[in-house]
Amino acid sequence: MAPCILCKSSATSEYFRNEKHHFLICEDCTTVFRPPESWVSPSAEKERYLAHHNNVEDTGYKKFVTPLVQAVMERFPPTASGLDFGAGTGPVAAKILTEDGYSISLYDPFFHPDKTVLENQYDFIICCEVIEHFHYPLQEFRLLKRLLKPQGTLFCMTTLWTGNKKNFAGWWYKNDSTHTLFYNPANLKFIQEHTGYTSLLSKGNIIEFT
Repeated sequence: MAPCILCKSSATSEYFRNEKHHFLICEDCTTVFRPPESWVSPSAEKERYLAHHNNVEDTGYKKFVTPLVQAVMERFPPTASGLDFGAGTGPVAAKILTEDGYSISLYDPFFHPDKTVLENQYDFIICCEVIEHFHYPLQEFRLLKRLLKPQGTLFCMTTLWTGNKKNFAGWWYKNDSTHTLFYNPANLKFIQEHTGYTSLLSKGNIIEFT
């Protein structure tokens, strides 16, 4: 079995497999993940992202990202600087925040690849439906922490997996071929402890690392 892509433990076992998807589970950090040999190619990954309908003028998607936007607004004033990490083709949350006076930089390896924005530090970072795509999650969370100013906050939006093996087959979120791992209270705590964030708050599909 492939080692866990989060904690690197070799204590992994089969969790789910069908003709399209293959997932393992880590017995140590509890992460359900897609083993690297089943990851899609970078070109297929980009093609999948291009199929997303994250139009900045789409009222439905604006409503979808509202909890993330509100979390930022409750914590930081418009004078704060932010980074949309993994902004994608339609950085809707960043657009809403910009319209409310926030200064937001964009980074995405496919669609906003300017790495000079990764040389700065920010009051907050937003990752809207991004962290479930990480190939090297601990490395990515350490990078994000390095990009935050002291007392800065990382706001993530993702769907947690807290169900059991029996119910996983019917879970819609696993069907995106670019989703490499899923989060739950235990592995979020593992991330906090191994990256040095001082606090962790998880409410619904919004996760805050400070």
